[in-house]
Amino acid sequence: MRHEADSGKPGGLYCSNACRQRAYRSRMKTTSLRGSVSISLQTQMNSSFVGRVEELVEVTRLVRESRLVTLTGPAGVGKTRLAGELAMREQRGGRCEVVPVELASVLGGEQVRQRIMAALREAGQRGSIANQHAAGHYRLVVLDNCEHVLGDCSAALVGILAEYPQVRVLATSREPLRLPGEAVFLLRGLVPLELGEDSSVTDLIRLPAVRLFVDRARALLPEFQLTEENAAQVGSVCTRLDGLPLAIEMAAGLVRAFPVAEIERRMDDRLDLLAGGWRTAEPRQHSLRSALDWSYHLLTAGEQALFRALAALPGGFGTDIATAVAEGQGIPIGQVPYLLVALESKSLIVTAPKDRAGARFHMLESVRYYGREHLLTRGEEDRVHELLLHWLISATGEFPETGILTLPAIVRLTLEEETLAFELDRLHGSADERQLLLAAAADVLGMLKDCPLHGSWRLPRVLGLVSDGSGYRSVGLATEAALAAWRGQHDDAERLATMVLADSGNDHHDRMRALRTLIGLTRAGRPALTELRRCLHASREADDTALTALCLYTLAARSALCEDEDTEQSERSLRDALSLSSSWNHLSGPFRALLHAAGTSVLETGDGQCAEEYFTHLLRESEHPHHKALALEGLAVAAVHGRRYERGLRMLAAAESISSADSWPAGHLWRERVKTATARAHQALSPTRSDAAWSFGRALTPQQAVHYALGTQPAASTRELAEETLSEREWKVAVLVSHGLTNRQIAARLYVSVRTVETHVRNIRTALGLNTRAHIAAWTAERRKRADDKEAETKSVAV
Repeated sequence: MRHEADSGKPGGLYCSNACRQRAYRSRMKTTSLRGSVSISLQTQMNSSFVGRVEELVEVTRLVRESRLVTLTGPAGVGKTRLAGELAMREQRGGRCEVVPVELASVLGGEQVRQRIMAALREAGQRGSIANQHAAGHYRLVVLDNCEHVLGDCSAALVGILAEYPQVRVLATSREPLRLPGEAVFLLRGLVPLELGEDSSVTDLIRLPAVRLFVDRARALLPEFQLTEENAAQVGSVCTRLDGLPLAIEMAAGLVRAFPVAEIERRMDDRLDLLAGGWRTAEPRQHSLRSALDWSYHLLTAGEQALFRALAALPGGFGTDIATAVAEGQGIPIGQVPYLLVALESKSLIVTAPKDRAGARFHMLESVRYYGREHLLTRGEEDRVHELLLHWLISATGEFPETGILTLPAIVRLTLEEETLAFELDRLHGSADERQLLLAAAADVLGMLKDCPLHGSWRLPRVLGLVSDGSGYRSVGLATEAALAAWRGQHDDAERLATMVLADSGNDHHDRMRALRTLIGLTRAGRPALTELRRCLHASREADDTALTALCLYTLAARSALCEDEDTEQSERSLRDALSLSSSWNHLSGPFRALLHAAGTSVLETGDGQCAEEYFTHLLRESEHPHHKALALEGLAVAAVHGRRYERGLRMLAAAESISSADSWPAGHLWRERVKTATARAHQALSPTRSDAAWSFGRALTPQQAVHYALGTQPAASTRELAEETLSEREWKVAVLVSHGLTNRQIAARLYVSVRTVETHVRNIRTALGLNTRAHIAAWTAERRKRADDKEAETKSVAV
């Protein structure tokens, strides 16, 4: 065998294929990773390496490009397993010599450096570093379990990496080392987000988490099979375990004693149930509880306190609600952001995708169960839930007094709707009057989304549980009356509103709540206009500006639909309503709702130009995506009425991509109008033009959609906009298509399934408005040529 350095020719690593085969067999005999019982035994004794193909490829790339790579992630996510697999493959391929270093048993201090240097000296005795480097090799130091000695490990690596330039380090830790030049790879669970309840056996067996469960179960029970009867249960177990390989392997180990259905039923007891780790594993890997104990005991007292409090939350959470529960733990408000960052870096909470509303986090289900256990043990649960209830009530804003859920309140409660539903479930069956207010707020949110919170309306169940003397009873009854009117149950709505009105006495807020329901009934065709005018008189007497504006608008809208009414009077009422509302706050929710309602009203009369003026005003005044989408929908419906079908479809598609939220309380009526306009536009255009218009709108960013609707700048072409929307993976697929590869060849190249490639190709065709693979290839070639020309032009200018 001759090395590249001896051959004189690049790539001349072996003199023949026979030489290559002999070298490969020699490497296979010495593949075991010396010096680390944990890595070598876990890697070699496990029956197979399941999933993590894309992660393995990406981390391999990082190791070859960076001298220090750290694998991070929660307990049991498989950091050690992935590091061991990568190390063995790299060594087997002849690219490096692996130097494994196990740090779990090291207490810290100088021991860390001594253990690393001892491993390097042992590797040096097996061969010269200089010779290995000349042959294109490097030494890969695999540092396993660094989280408890981060400071000492970091200090040692600074010197070692400087002293040995041919050494690279792959570390596993539950938090980064935070050294210059460090590449961090966050490892997540195996369960994908697209796992559905109705997934078939074929769908489930493709999932790495399910394959891992089946593989480990068969190792213990060879006759175990994934069947139609147990597939959903296996999928549920893997999902509830957040795809954590350690937990899944332990759950699979129970199939000899328990059927899968019972394992699924006992997931609430997982901390006691999952205790079957490998005998050769570190003590912290013997059970799910011990793995989490290792992480918890590495936290500071403040981090532990906040972790316990956050475990009371059922799902995602923001910084404001985290601050609320932290106060009860004696944590200063100013420390909360830093503690959240610390918990995230230590893999005990997970960041959600960035949102306009700010940072969002959540806990893995197993981690949350563990945190709640500590919360109960320390007797802190009731205090934390009281703080949550107090925060939720304060988040409703002026709703208890006015019965109006303002936009800021809607946004806050929508973000924390899982916590809202969870606390309502905890209160159900009690006589706590706070559940009446929160149930009313939850049902208003459901009305706005045209879907009840977590599948059920809350108020009907709660109204009978709270005493008649509750201070929240009137807001509950008034809200239920409004909901009945929204559902079209006019008799119930009128009865409930009349009850509130009769009991209101001199209470201004109760009276206004009842009158608002009666106004809603007036818009639906009952009661008579005379009753509406009484409501207007009452609101003026009470000096309720918002209600007066709403009365004026409703009077104008109702009058416009009656042939016997004065059209001039109707228009005057509408102008007065807009003038009155805009004078108090242009950016208020009622004013924006009024603009939308006014545009809707004049659309009924056929005045599309006037409607566009209202919707344009709404679009200019709007900050929230919900209002932008409503305004775009209004302009789109008006465009369809004016037979500008392509423009209408473009704005409808843009509105759908910006926000899926429904309209204001009469949202279901508006949704029907939007659906009708969409269908009309599709029917009026050919399929090709219709699809192109829709693709155009979907490709617009929110800012581009606003500019397009307002005509303030020319919109880019469909193709230019689509180019910006292609993901990095879709662009890779497009390039491989242009090279003539089939879907199966692309799947093998990118380490994904053929179905995934088919989905990417379909998305590319839709986004670009292309019909065939040949068109994709031509477009990609043209795009790459433009990029090359631009790069050449840039270089020539630089020269």
